[in-house]
Amino acid sequence: MANVDRSISTVLHDIVGNVQDIIRSEVRLAKTEVTEELEKLGLASILLGVGALLLVFSALFVLLAIVYALSVFLPAWEAALIVGAGVGVIAALCWGLGLKRFKAVRAAPKTTASVKENVEWAKQLTR
Repeated sequence: MANVDRSISTVLHDIVGNVQDIIRSEVRLAKTEVTEELEKLGLASILLGVGALLLVFSALFVLLAIVYALSVFLPAWEAALIVGAGVGVIAALCWGLGLKRFKAVRAAPKTTASVKENVEWAKQLTR
C-alpha cells in the first residue's frame, strides 16, 4: 500500500528508468548477436580461402597432367590427373560450404525489431 503515496513524477521517473534498462539490455543482446554473426563470417571466409587455394592447386595438377600427357605418354600423367581431379572436388566442396555459410549470415540482429518496439512503446507512454 506504500505505492499509493507515490507522486506522478516518481512514477514517470521509474518508467523512464525501466525503459532505459530495457534499451540497454536490447543493445547488449544486439552486440552479442553481431559478434556471433561475425564469427560465422570468419569461418565462411576461411573455407572460401581454402577452397580457392585448393582450386589453384587443382589447376596446377591438371596442367601438369597435360604436360605429362603431351611430353611422354606414360602412366604418370594419369596419376597427376587423378590428383588434380581429387583436389578439384575438395576445392568445390569447400567453396560450396563457404558460400552456404555466407548466405546463412544475417546482416541485422534480431533484436533490432524489439528495440524499435520498445521505443514505440515508450513514445506511447509519454503521450
